[in-house]
Amino acid sequence: MSWIFWAMLSAVFAACTALLAKVGVEHIDSNLATAIRTTVVLFFTWAIVLGLNAHRGLPAIGRRSWIFLVLSGLCTGLSWLCYFRALQIGPVSGVAPIDKLSVAIVIVFAWLFLHESLTPLKILGGSLITAGALVLAFA
Repeated sequence: MSWIFWAMLSAVFAACTALLAKVGVEHIDSNLATAIRTTVVLFFTWAIVLGLNAHRGLPAIGRRSWIFLVLSGLCTGLSWLCYFRALQIGPVSGVAPIDKLSVAIVIVFAWLFLHESLTPLKILGGSLITAGALVLAFA
């Protein structure tokens, strides 16, 4: 299966995440809600890793990979904390589009830091995503 299939599946699950989380944070602290969600993710992903014997690759992980994976994890945690707080106080139909501005931001960051190409079509696509997210968020 191609990366497009997995990306689409990710989008579907992300949409479900937003809707379920909006209901889940209604009457509890958003940080507690994030901790509960993160705990579920922790156990779920380790169950998959152990079930597929992927944990045997742990000793082969280099220092650089550890550093960047830990930093990525910290960014994920911060993103989730902010996302759940935004869901708690704002409409999910506004929060989710703003959250998706990460697509446009990652295009720019990939160009700046990873030296990926920034083609006119990527600029157009990122601009359309940005415009669409803002229109949806404030409609």
